[in-house]
Amino acid sequence: MTQTQNFQLFRKWEMDGIEIKDPGLRTAISLRKQILPYTYGRSALKRFNKADVNIVERLCNKLMHFGKKYAKNTGRMTGKKVRVLNTVKVAFDIISLKTGQNPVEVLVRAVEYSAPNEDTTRIVYGGTVYHVSVDVAPIRRVDLALRFIADAIKEATFSNPKPIEEHMAEQLILASKNDPNAPSVKKKNELERIAQASR
Repeated sequence: MTQTQNFQLFRKWEMDGIEIKDPGLRTAISLRKQILPYTYGRSALKRFNKADVNIVERLCNKLMHFGKKYAKNTGRMTGKKVRVLNTVKVAFDIISLKTGQNPVEVLVRAVEYSAPNEDTTRIVYGGTVYHVSVDVAPIRRVDLALRFIADAIKEATFSNPKPIEEHMAEQLILASKNDPNAPSVKKKNELERIAQASR
């Protein structure tokens, strides 16, 4: 009799029992069971398919856009997915040691607290440009949250002798506590403040 295999992320972290508290993000955050979060780009060409990609893999994909502050992709991490996966693996170990929590849950909380609800869009009306406040779609909310987190890690790591894994663990722990000093939470609040002003 064959037993059903228990798929743990990196053979360590359970994906079961992690609750997504933000009801708006339940369809956009995927906690699909995988040992290695690597789908080889199968979702790349289908629209909205990234909602089915494991949230850890989506973080890895965002981290591969690395480089200097104003040149997002100068090639330091381009395409080095296995390297990024190993980085995330070590960062998760650090999170577990520091907080005693499941690091996947910490990541989910960080995404929830870094996802903006409102944004602004430009509307040209009679030759005049207006900035109008709009609600953000769930998939875009997760996209923006992951981008804010990845940018925060990138800016903290750049020209810094401290390893990227430690920076990643710190940024995720700060964001998961909804700490206003966390750069990703700061960016989210700033975006929402601008949107509120242009209602």
